[in-house]
Amino acid sequence: MSRRLAVILWPAFLVAAVLEMIVFAVVDPGQLRGVDGAPLALSVKAIYSVSFFVFWIVVAGACAMTAWLADTPSA
Repeated sequence: MSRRLAVILWPAFLVAAVLEMIVFAVVDPGQLRGVDGAPLALSVKAIYSVSFFVFWIVVAGACAMTAWLADTPSA
């Protein structure tokens, strides 16, 4: 089980890191605004951290689904 978890989380971690670099090469986190137009009440480090974990969770979900589909027997 721990090997399977590592197989899912490690590639997701690497892809999340690359996504973080790509997104914040284009977007300035200090200029982000909320839905109401007000500046976000988070520090720049917090925005980087939260976005990294969101990327990681989304990509890990995709990796987990791929692992699950790879284990299902074909028809």
